[in-house]
Amino acid sequence: MRSPSPRVAAPIFAALGDETRLRLVARLSTDGPQSIARLTAGTEITRQAITKHLNVLAGAGLLRGRRRGREQLWAVDTTRLTEARRFLEAISAQWDDALARLQAMVEDNQE
Repeated sequence: MRSPSPRVAAPIFAALGDETRLRLVARLSTDGPQSIARLTAGTEITRQAITKHLNVLAGAGLLRGRRRGREQLWAVDTTRLTEARRFLEAISAQWDDALARLQAMVEDNQE
């Protein structure tokens, strides 16, 4: 499977580039779907601030919200995280190839 283009991957990394948003994704990945009330409990971050962060993550396709009664539950959409992972794996493979070529060149010059 091909890695996504930088144009596709950039919004994902931009959304994850904020510490609060990265923590929200990590928490939702670990604890499963949660409401804004639950996400703000025990923090100093306001519900409004959490809502803005959740909307940025949803806009990048990283989260999805669904209604449950009067609450909205937020959950991670793993499709976009998989795309981000594939993009990073492609970059890693390029570095591995470049380092292997460099090593071969250095070893050839030593002989």
